Amino acid sequence: MPAVDEPIRVTNALGKFRENMSRHTFLGGNFFMQRMLNKYRGDLGVIALPEEFDAASARTIDHLKSRTAQISIDRIDVTGDRLQADLSIQNLSGHKFPTAYPSRRAWVHLTVRDRNNRVVFESGALNTNGSIEGNDNDADPKRFEPHYSEITSAEQVQIYEDIMVGPDNVPTTGLLTAVRFIKDNRLLPKGFDKRAVAQEIAPQGEAMNDADFTSGGDKVRYSVPLGNAQGPFQVEAEFWFQPI
Repeated sequence: MPAVDEPIRVTNALGKFRENMSRHTFLGGNFFMQRMLNKYRGDLGVIALPEEFDAASARTIDHLKSRTAQISIDRIDVTGDRLQADLSIQNLSGHKFPTAYPSRRAWVHLTVRDRNNRVVFESGALNTNGSIEGNDNDADPKRFEPHYSEITSAEQVQIYEDIMVGPDNVPTTGLLTAVRFIKDNRLLPKGFDKRAVAQEIAPQGEAMNDADFTSGGDKVRYSVPLGNAQGPFQVEAEFWFQPI
């Protein structure tokens, strides 16, 4: 926490100037909001400098890339006309990931290519409008994509998120109309025992019954139909994140 040389107010509203203050940097994951504040700074009365918001957004993105989660391919096996890949996703944060307002989601994008670099399987592709290919909730706001322990179709995608429902048991994004979570498979932090916590903070949906969804992360298997494709095969796994 580097010291600030001049007197500074710790809040814009009714803040008094104080001596011997230090600068605090809190890194979250909402680079989208930082860019929005910068873009519409005149309308919103933003006083921070444009280059300060650019730097903050860059720090946020770097933090997301290197300090929040890791994905790895543990094993690949080809048997007959199917490829099996076992993936591990590790939560590096000290809380569920993603967290905060339930518009945030993280998901696995997995691609399999044949010897000619042709895509023979893809799950979790990002569309140009920001939707996720195969996500039931993007196609129909009254539905949602379940948690998977094994993915066998390109129509399935592993999305880590929390989905709320209202009194009518229909998914909603409204905090004032939501009554409970119907899905919560956000990655758990280390030390989190999903069987020992209170119901309101425990995982909801299929993640609760997934033996590989545990403290510190998750494991998921992809069982991919290859058809007549010829190897060697190239498997690429990415872990993507959207703040809104």
